[in-house]
Amino acid sequence: MSALTHQHDAPQPEDQSLAIAIGIRGVSMVYTTRGERLNALTNITLDIAEGEFVSLIGPSGCGKSTLLRVIADLLQPSTGRVEVHGKSADVARRERNYGMVFQSPVLYDWRTVERNVQLPLEIMKVSKRERAERCAELLELVGLQDFAKRYPWQLSGGMQQRVAIARALSFRPSILLMDEPFGALDEMTRERLNLELLSIWSRTGTTVVFVTHSIPEAVFLSDRIVVMTPRPGRIEHIVEVDLPRPRGAEIREDERFFRLIAEVRSRLYEH
Repeated sequence: MSALTHQHDAPQPEDQSLAIAIGIRGVSMVYTTRGERLNALTNITLDIAEGEFVSLIGPSGCGKSTLLRVIADLLQPSTGRVEVHGKSADVARRERNYGMVFQSPVLYDWRTVERNVQLPLEIMKVSKRERAERCAELLELVGLQDFAKRYPWQLSGGMQQRVAIARALSFRPSILLMDEPFGALDEMTRERLNLELLSIWSRTGTTVVFVTHSIPEAVFLSDRIVVMTPRPGRIEHIVEVDLPRPRGAEIREDERFFRLIAEVRSRLYEH
């Protein structure tokens, strides 16, 4: 994976030949509610390289999810811009460059696992044969090939979230945006899914932007961790995670793992 350095206000790849997947330039977000202005984000500037795994972490209400939605073109920034592979976020969304996974799996209980995974492909009018082939590949990727005919209510929470990840990858997006996807799960399930997510990421080469409140999760998964301040959210610091890859469960016992957790925690509590 790419080794990236950064300036405080405008992180840049150390190797200038690295392609930029997401370029965020001076993004601010102001909401107006009942005549009152709420500053959610202030002057966010960040580059994320293709194939990089970047986590956003910060206190509740700091704008992590807002920033993710701005990247996805679900929200329009008040100022600034986002470019994806050199295109506007709007063009990238219409070209289906994004897959998105939320904290809740948002599955349809009346559709089987395979039909939930195939839903985006149905909307895109992909042929039945190609949908079936792609679904089979994805269910194998997330370890659910034996559950294709089951319904979401027959699955555990962790399995449902794996279905959601498979669905988000169904149309082969270059970028996967994840908003606290494991936040509602117990710790053991969460740690297992962290391992599975790294396996999926390494096999697909997808760029991942991951929102979390868990410092150990961010350290375990990421190439870089973007630490955000309390509202109005801005980038306080970027922590480079220099743990070796591939990462297994044993890395959680490594001294460097605990030092990185301490570094991120100290940055979070500076404000």
